[in-house]
Amino acid sequence: MKRCLGLMVAAMFFVAAPVVVAQAASDHSDHIEVGVFGDYFRLAATNPTRNYVGIGGRAAFALNSSVQLEAEMAYDFKRNYTYVCDCGTGTTITVNSRLRTLHGIFGPKLQTGSGPFRFFVTGKVGFDNFSYSNQSPANGFTGAVTLNSGTTDFAVYPGGGVEAFAGPIGLRLEAGDQVYFDHGAHNNLRATVGVQLRF
Repeated sequence: MKRCLGLMVAAMFFVAAPVVVAQAASDHSDHIEVGVFGDYFRLAATNPTRNYVGIGGRAAFALNSSVQLEAEMAYDFKRNYTYVCDCGTGTTITVNSRLRTLHGIFGPKLQTGSGPFRFFVTGKVGFDNFSYSNQSPANGFTGAVTLNSGTTDFAVYPGGGVEAFAGPIGLRLEAGDQVYFDHGAHNNLRATVGVQLRF
């Protein structure tokens, strides 16, 4: 499964490469956008539902003023939970979940032109990797990116949002449904907010 996901992502970039090269020769502005963002992921498969936060980055290549091809990756950190014991003593215990999530998705972004303020919708495919680790954030991220630990599932992401630019620098707000497939579809709210740079 992991090998198939890697081949699928590589094939998408291979197919998109001629379009990106052709785009570089066109005469409209806003050829490339790059950005960093904060990531909120509401994992509904747990009981109760758990909220994870992380960081990510994205890059987009414009096909024209209304269509971009975009790739992004985000890493959600492990977190602690407070558990209250039902044993009559009111004891609370802090539990470390050790769960970390890596999201990698790629697909088109359709937007309302190339002005300073625009709305967009997107539909992307990729993967969600769920791993358990007591490692530091840096080591946990390295282990997740290699996809050698945990479970990697196929994912789809329909979403939308708004961008506001002042010159080449902008702010982007986005929300959608991160659906991963593991013995059926699992819907999870995902939201991001971050800074974009276009050139």
